[in-house]
Amino acid sequence: MARLANKVVFITGTGGGQGRVASLLFAKEGAHIIGCDIREAEAAQTAAMVQEAGGKMYSSVVDLTDLASATQWIEDGLSQAGRIDVLYNNAGNPKTAFMGEQSEDVWSYTIRGELDIIFNTVRPAWGHFVAQGGGAIINTASVSGHRGNGATGLTAHAAAKGGVIALTKQIAAEGAPLKIRANSISPGGIITPALDVLSADQLAQIHRMHPIGRAGRPEDVVYCALYLASDEAAWVTGSDFIVDGGVSSIISG
Repeated sequence: MARLANKVVFITGTGGGQGRVASLLFAKEGAHIIGCDIREAEAAQTAAMVQEAGGKMYSSVVDLTDLASATQWIEDGLSQAGRIDVLYNNAGNPKTAFMGEQSEDVWSYTIRGELDIIFNTVRPAWGHFVAQGGGAIINTASVSGHRGNGATGLTAHAAAKGGVIALTKQIAAEGAPLKIRANSISPGGIITPALDVLSADQLAQIHRMHPIGRAGRPEDVVYCALYLASDEAAWVTGSDFIVDGGVSSIISG
């Protein structure tokens, strides 16, 4: 049997990258996908790809930084599919700046785009999880929530992702008696279309910094999410899974 047979999975940020890969893989494993993205054309393309592959996906354009919009997405998805078994908070939209150059706009924009959006989907979904007797929440954090990196201006990003990890543990504590599981995934450097602007030398450097010999691919993260979404992870909650090719824990020679 498919690993997500008869499950309804809500995924944010389905217009490309990990969200698109997750939509395709989860649908292949039997899930009915409820997706969203702020990019209308890209989100529609993902839905078309899922449907062409024989899967089921409903997609809409949503500004997740707005609680009312995120709530409407949850309610519309429930109208389409009838329930919510998994909420996969994949989306994120940061800005970068070093602390000495950090503006209030960069800070608040990143906190809204990476931390507030978790609250904005979990809060309206929570009552539905409770009513149906449980469910699973998967939040996307980052290795930046575990360690600093002086070479990058990730001040706000690190704060937001550290917040995601802490929030996930609190959600897990509150949800455990209600059979609501919550876990986070902390990816390292993942090669996505957003990195197409880099030169060949820059990309090669990103690959070399990983002890395992290459940077990550969206699939590396999504297969971890697939496990957490499935019943195989029924006894797993309150955990953060670092998926980074060893870069945060192994000194590369």
